[in-house]
Amino acid sequence: MSFDTATLKYDANGLIPAIAQDAATGDVLMMAWMNAESLARTLETGQVTYWSRSRQGFWAKGESSGHVQRLVELRIDCDRDCLLLLVDQTGPACHTNRRSCFYTALRQGDEVEILKPMA
Repeated sequence: MSFDTATLKYDANGLIPAIAQDAATGDVLMMAWMNAESLARTLETGQVTYWSRSRQGFWAKGESSGHVQRLVELRIDCDRDCLLLLVDQTGPACHTNRRSCFYTALRQGDEVEILKPMA
């Protein structure tokens, strides 16, 4: 069965959440948005491309930082309204220079920084 991006359930703005996970370690790296065209670009080139809501444009991960994400495998959730991207991440995934955007944990009611910026 061939894949058609139109079979996905996009929100009212034509977007679908995409979670990037390190294919080698299983670490959750970040969450961003994709539309049908950014997903098509990702599948065509292998370089993960998102849709930036703030810039209203395509954002190829690492285009300015060099911290690219290469798609290893695309997974679709059971409701077809969320994507899981297994990626090969070069350098930090977060714009704060951390490996993951999920660097704050809630522990006993307090926010605790659990990842430091990469050197």
